[in-house]
Formats: sequence, structure tokens, C-alpha cells
Amino acid sequence: MASIREKRPGYWEVRVFAGYDDQGRPVQASRTVRGGKRDAERLAAQLSARPAPQSGRLTVGELLHEHLEHSSSAWSPTTRHDYALRAARIAADPIGSKHVSRVTVAEVDRWHLRLRRAGVGEAQIRNLHTLLRAAFGSAVRLELVANNPVAAASPRRAKRAPREVMPAEAVAAVLAVAHEVHRQAPLAFRLAAVAGARRAELAALRWDRLDGSTLVIDQTITVDRSVPVDDPGRLVVSATKTGDRRRLTLDEVTVALLDVARAAATGPWVFGEGDQPPNPDGIGWWWTRARKLAGIDTRWRLHDLRHWSATHAIAGGHDLRSVAARLGHADPTTTMRTYAHAVAARDAAIAQTLAEALDGEPDS
Repeated sequence: MASIREKRPGYWEVRVFAGYDDQGRPVQASRTVRGGKRDAERLAAQLSARPAPQSGRLTVGELLHEHLEHSSSAWSPTTRHDYALRAARIAADPIGSKHVSRVTVAEVDRWHLRLRRAGVGEAQIRNLHTLLRAAFGSAVRLELVANNPVAAASPRRAKRAPREVMPAEAVAAVLAVAHEVHRQAPLAFRLAAVAGARRAELAALRWDRLDGSTLVIDQTITVDRSVPVDDPGRLVVSATKTGDRRRLTLDEVTVALLDVARAAATGPWVFGEGDQPPNPDGIGWWWTRARKLAGIDTRWRLHDLRHWSATHAIAGGHDLRSVAARLGHADPTTTMRTYAHAVAARDAAIAQTLAEALDGEPDS
């Protein structure tokens, strides 16, 4: 028996009874699918047809396989590829052949130690740990195991200095030569700076998402590198990284540049030609070429324009929640953590303002 409900427009939750585990307890499979109700019904039929996994015989490697199969429908091709590689790496370790019911916190700690001895960096260990924790989270939700030992174990978290902010003169230098690279490069770079748009979001911009000075960002275009280069299916249009839909107000200069570009447009995509969506790698190449022409340090990436946008917005006195909404952060604490240096600078300015109010000359 399957249960289907719409979580929000375009997203459906499917729950099916999938049999019993090795302890005789009922198992329920749950998955969220993007699309219409028929897509949800099709998925429900697929889940119902599968035999129930037995926790006593299910290995960590098999659990990871189940987790990726159930969760990957909403992921971009790049994310699916990366997670598959991480799952294969975990499965190749001795922990991969262990039964999920026998994995303990101590076993997870020993796995971390083996990775360090093999020369794996702390950032990669955290990525692998996050995937395994999510897989065990699914196992707990499906009542295959009683608790999540991976969540109780914590990999080391090295302290990292905040990334530097791209200097305003470097931003201006790249924008000054952008027209030499491509006629639309100045517009792409300006949108990255004023809208905080990611490269994949820039590629997915459509003219029907622009209404006067209001721009809607709700899609990304990613490259499925498992598909041949000349295959149109190589470019995949999907929801944004956080699944959000942001409405941004643009300044007059940016709107004017968009109006000029729209007059010369030959298709629905802001940075595309004809009906074919643009390749985000092409926009990345514009940046690399413009940076070289401007003589800018190679450490500055196109994504640094997003950081520049957020840092200057916070430093300019705009509240954190508004900046978070503009960037597409669902939780303002993400913005605070990422741009702690800008928040600290703004906090220092607030302290100075309050001190001047206390210590200044009273009004006559």
C-alpha cells in the first residue's frame, strides 16, 4: 500500500510498505520525487516491487547503494557523480563490508584513522563522513537500525582562515576588459556581483524571469560529464543548489545592460544562442580569459564575485537576513558563518557608533 502526498508544488513524498526486517518489524520506504503525480505513482510502484532489505544482512556498502538510489533524483549530475565516487571509496574500506547493525562509534573512529594514515585530507574525510551519516540516517528512519553511530562520531574540523575578499580595483579591472572576451561577458560578471549569482545560475537565466528591475533566479544548468560532448543531454537544467526561488531587485545600470542584450537575443536564454541552453563552462572560460587580460591574480575565481557582493552588502549596513535571502541562504546563520569577517567589521562599526552616542557632546 502506497501513500502519496504533495509536499509543495512540484515535489511529492512517496511512502510504501516494503515488508519486514530481520527482526520482524515493518519497514516503510520513503522518498521525495520532483515532477507530477504520475511520476510519484511510478516511483511508488517501483518501491513496492522491491524486496525489503534485511538489516541483519545489509552491509554498509549496500546501504550506501540504497541511499544513493533513493535520494539522487533531485541531485545534479555532478553531485550524483561525486557522491557515487565517495560511496565507492567508503565501500572499498573494511567498514564497507560490515553489517550496518554492527557498526559502532568506535568503528567509525577507526575508519577515520585509517583514512588519515592513508593520507586523506580532513576536508575529504568530512565529505565521506557526511555521506555515511546521511545513509545511516535513512536506515534509522526506515527502522533498519536503532541509532546512527556515524552521527555520534565527529571528524576533526580544522580551523580555516576566512577567504579574502576580492579587491574592488581587481573587480573593476576584470569588468573593464570583459568586452574583449565576449560581448555578454560584462553583463555576466556584473550579474554575478550585483545578484550574487553562481555560474550555473547565470547559465540558466531566461528572459521570462526578468520583469522590469526584478529578476527571478530559480534554476541552474550543470554539465553531465558522463554524456558525450556533442549530446544535448549533456546540459541539465534543474533547481538551484538550495532549491530556492529568489526574487532580486536590480540597479538601473544592470537593467539597462539587460535591455541591450535582450534586443539582440535569439532565444529564451540570457547567455545562450538560439534554443540551446548555454554551457556554464563557457561563462567560466570568459572569466579565466578576462582575468588574464586584466593581469589579475589567478586565485580569484568567478565565484569570488558572489563573495564580494555579500561582503560589501553586509559591510554597507544591510541586515543579515536580507543579504541571506538575496544569496539564497535558507538560514542566515550560514551567511554569518561564511562572511564572519564582514559581520565582525560591521559589529566594530556599531560599537563605534554607540560609543560616539555615549561620549559625544550633548545637543545644545
